[in-house]
Amino acid sequence: MNDELKRILTMVENGKLTSDQATTLIDSMEEKTEKKTLLEDSPYLNRLLKVRIQSETNDNINVNVPIRLVKVLLQTGIGIAAKIPQAQTYTENIDVELLLTAIDSELVGEIVNAKLANGDSINVYVE
Repeated sequence: MNDELKRILTMVENGKLTSDQATTLIDSMEEKTEKKTLLEDSPYLNRLLKVRIQSETNDNINVNVPIRLVKVLLQTGIGIAAKIPQAQTYTENIDVELLLTAIDSELVGEIVNAKLANGDSINVYVE
């Protein structure tokens, strides 16, 4: 039996929750667990976030990052970065919730397609 369930049952025993309130909490816990399991088992998390930078001077960059890693880094990294004063400048304009929603929605395809004035191009997509 997990700790959350034990806490709920203890609260019922101590009269802090009614059985109806406990049932609602337990149902909510089960729904969250089901959603989490579905997402963790999703083949989407095996896809890659691909970043391609093509330079006119042939300084080309190709980066492939598994979506599963992107999600973990977003969930943990932004909290850590927010506590580091030097990193706050780089993270203040990042909408992590929007990015996580895009992952949860299983966004596929091109995200960024930019052609710079100097002829360089930047492409970001999920494949």
